[in-house]
Amino acid sequence: MKNYLQKAYCMNQTVRIYAAITTDIIQHTQDIFHLWPTSCAALGRTLTMAAIMSCTYKSGEYLNIKVNGDGPLGKIIVEATDGKVRGFVENPCVYLSYNNGKLNVKDAVGAGTIEVIKDLHLRQPFSSSCEIISGEIAEDFTYYFAKSEQIPSSVGLGVAFDKEGKVTSAGGFLIQIMPGCKEADIEKLEAKLKTIKSCTQMIENGYSTSDIIREITDGDFEILETKELSYFCNCSKERFERGLRSLGSIEIKDILEKEKKAEIICNFCNTKYLFTEEDLTNLLKETHDS
Repeated sequence: MKNYLQKAYCMNQTVRIYAAITTDIIQHTQDIFHLWPTSCAALGRTLTMAAIMSCTYKSGEYLNIKVNGDGPLGKIIVEATDGKVRGFVENPCVYLSYNNGKLNVKDAVGAGTIEVIKDLHLRQPFSSSCEIISGEIAEDFTYYFAKSEQIPSSVGLGVAFDKEGKVTSAGGFLIQIMPGCKEADIEKLEAKLKTIKSCTQMIENGYSTSDIIREITDGDFEILETKELSYFCNCSKERFERGLRSLGSIEIKDILEKEKKAEIICNFCNTKYLFTEEDLTNLLKETHDS
């Protein structure tokens, strides 16, 4: 598996760790949306976070994340279920950097809120939100877990690029403190996190997810699960056809008279669907018949 996640316990099962490698997923996302580096870094970090979070829920449960920043990126919207993710950023062509060359994701995202909606197959989806505290995504989700889910956590996320601006590595981790964790163990983890390499450095050095977990825990861990991660999109021409049909006969007739065709692009995978004059004529007839 090129893109995968591992879940582990450490410190007598009082600390839970998820580590993920998502390089191919983020490379694919950059390719289909032609993302500039800063846009790709922000979306890639959010996609990785969503992939990890989806693996903390039961199979079939659905996650939607919206990063509603006021920076030049616009909104970041990501969906995930069972380790499968998809998403987009409103402005794919943002390239901000600091004087040292490091990407300036903070200013690209800006101020605002993070909104998380979970469909847990209850009567209504569960929604929670918190303010964006840094714009760096990882720090914002560390704050989100503490404030909205009351779980002391630490999040590491990263996307690295070559000199041409192409993705070379991507991944992340989520550490969660469980009830009963000793203060000394928490301090040990905090000290360790200050000294370890970044996620992307470890991945570029050939680390597996278990290597990343070992680096964080100094070898005191037990792997509980390994799960494949992937990019998915369930769009189809039939889905968009239903959307066109829902516009009604007047709107379809207007499109037919003015444009003679309709081209719809999926926000999540950039696939284009063309509805010809014949397609629209048939849709109009079906709408009248119904």
